Amino acid sequence: MATFPIRQYGDPVLRHATRDIDEIDASVAKLAEDMIETMRAAHGVGLAANQVGVQRRMFVYDTGTGPVVVINPRIVETDGEWTYEEGCLSIPGLSWPIVRPNTVHLVGLDLEGNELSIEADELEGRAFQHEVDHLDGRLLIEHLDDDQRREARSILRERLSHQEA
Repeated sequence: MATFPIRQYGDPVLRHATRDIDEIDASVAKLAEDMIETMRAAHGVGLAANQVGVQRRMFVYDTGTGPVVVINPRIVETDGEWTYEEGCLSIPGLSWPIVRPNTVHLVGLDLEGNELSIEADELEGRAFQHEVDHLDGRLLIEHLDDDQRREARSILRERLSHQEA
């Protein structure tokens, strides 16, 4: 297994929607294995393929019961509301209270091509929403209010300028 560098805020790959996976083959299985290793090494709960530079519609997650791979995920239903302090491996060291639906219904495929249909709430439901946002080219800061977003962008611009210096 290998770990990937996780793409950080400012990398254009994070702003582009990913493509569906048409064929689940050995390369997809290897990508999933390496993504799980990368997620674990970063102490994350979830990781989308584009966070490691792969523009394919797949994410991995582990909310404490073991790693799961979801291919071509879609959220088909949401309900309720839950505010929770949320961070992102692509924006390390920062987090904000984010309001999201509390319950979601996610559909997709597993590594064997079997259909998945998962109803989840709280942390697992939030992980699904966060990773599907990544796959759609959306970042966590887009869920902030205007003042929070301005502050976050200011902090992130400063970080980028220090990295470039």
